[in-house]
Amino acid sequence: MNIMLNKNFENLKNDLFEIISNYSNFDNAFGTGKRNSLKKIDLGDRVIVVKSFKIPHPINKFVYRFLRSSKAQRSYEYATKLIELGIKTPTPIAFIEHFSILGLFKSYYISEFVDYTLAFRDLINQPNYPKREKILRAFTKFTFDLHQKGIRFLDHSPGNTLIVEKNNEYNFYLVDLNRMNFGDLNYNERMKNFSRLTPRKEMFEIMSDEYAKLYGKEQETVFESMWDFRKKFEVKLIRKKRLKKLFSNK
Repeated sequence: MNIMLNKNFENLKNDLFEIISNYSNFDNAFGTGKRNSLKKIDLGDRVIVVKSFKIPHPINKFVYRFLRSSKAQRSYEYATKLIELGIKTPTPIAFIEHFSILGLFKSYYISEFVDYTLAFRDLINQPNYPKREKILRAFTKFTFDLHQKGIRFLDHSPGNTLIVEKNNEYNFYLVDLNRMNFGDLNYNERMKNFSRLTPRKEMFEIMSDEYAKLYGKEQETVFESMWDFRKKFEVKLIRKKRLKKLFSNK
């Protein structure tokens, strides 16, 4: 077993081991999907989130043991780096890995819980959400800041940005961090980074207008670039669903 613990939370080490050992007994899950599960757990005066990653298939068990960092480790390391760069994310507490003779068996990423106001997805599902345009423009500035700092969040999608409203201002927290690149982004990489966010054209009109102002480019050009990458993403998504359906029927 391997554990990396944030030095500010060393007093929680025994508690975390106990939580992991009894993870299946906690029923307060949220955001549970087919691949991974999330559980919000009260720990004294602190609330934490434990993400349990799906057991890897045999090849990845070996890969994550000997050739590449696990998703849990990357989540922890990327969270630490984001905070160093001034980008908000739930405070990383630890990652824990269990190994078998074949390689990685189970892994967990643990962070503090952020009591958020909404997720980006809510702006898609609720077109009349109060101050929606203001939030979208603030989100676009946040994304521009990511790009300026050389952060390409590969899972920049509707459920992976939490929004906290405070004093009529909006703070954005990135979650689900295991896929991320760092380095200078060119124009196309910046535009493509919006492609997973929303199918709504009017949201792209707002985001492209704000990004164009920040980037010093014509709004029409930025919109066409963003929307073109969105359409390509949708084609790819449709093709993927068709292939999945084809193979599932065999």
